[in-house]
Amino acid sequence: MIVRLSRLLMWLMAAALVLAACGPAAEQPTVVRIGTQPWIGYGPWWIAKEKGIFEKYGLTAELVDFVEDKEVNAAFASGQMDAANLATHTAIKLFAAGVDLRIILFEDASYEADAILAPSAITSIADLKGKKIAYEEGTTSDLLLNYALAQNGMSLADITPVFMPAADAGATLIAGQVDVAVTYEPYISAALADNPDLRLLYTAAERPGLISDVLVIRANLDPKVATALLRVWDEAMAFYNSNPEEGKAIIAKAVGSTPEELKTAFDGVEFYTLEDNRAGLQGEFAAILKDVAEVSLAIGLIEGIPDLTKIVDVSVYP
Repeated sequence: MIVRLSRLLMWLMAAALVLAACGPAAEQPTVVRIGTQPWIGYGPWWIAKEKGIFEKYGLTAELVDFVEDKEVNAAFASGQMDAANLATHTAIKLFAAGVDLRIILFEDASYEADAILAPSAITSIADLKGKKIAYEEGTTSDLLLNYALAQNGMSLADITPVFMPAADAGATLIAGQVDVAVTYEPYISAALADNPDLRLLYTAAERPGLISDVLVIRANLDPKVATALLRVWDEAMAFYNSNPEEGKAIIAKAVGSTPEELKTAFDGVEFYTLEDNRAGLQGEFAAILKDVAEVSLAIGLIEGIPDLTKIVDVSVYP
């Protein structure tokens, strides 16, 4: 009897193991590809990657880094990315061109982390007349330069544009190949450190919110994935706010610099939390979106303002 009972117990245990093996498989993480660039405003995503926050919300993130705006724009527009970090005016421009995207997060705004760099001999925007100016076409640098010129009764016809990646603009200025450069951090700090005669002639603080960034997703992205991304950002921001030194170190490493070199850069950028977005996407941030669209139209970056009520999606908020 004891032998039979032992055999029965062994059989039941074996059967249980077989049933467990045949049961539903553990849910696999969802792979999400996110286009990004070496800009500190996208820093919370690198914190999330470093600290394993994506995995907590069922995601495996591929942060795909691009050097130029046009590269990440093309990758997202062609469907290679599930989400992308874009300048606000770029998101509007792509949406106006028919790219089916949605803005789900207002990430950051630049104040002194986007700027026109000039030697001390150039003291005003009016002094830019006839000068060779290096900047990356279609980017935040393009927007800032056009806006600065327009505010002073000038246009691109008054200068000599020299197109190049933002990463190269400062170095080209230092080398004396152009008169002025328009770029953003960390390239601003690097240029100022290399040449003490350079100064910030004009910054994004002249029009708060004009230079800002958003997270866009494909319109057909699984809403659960979009919600998970928002939760990831929220936790990464909480970590950054609670551990600013470690957070800045992670971000600085990701953009190829050090926290010390980026001190003024971090001071020149404001990050926005999920709570900020809940309150702002249909209020303050919606007003900024409209403002950016109007400036983009006025300086010819877009041919018409699309229906901005259809570009923002708050339905995915947790």
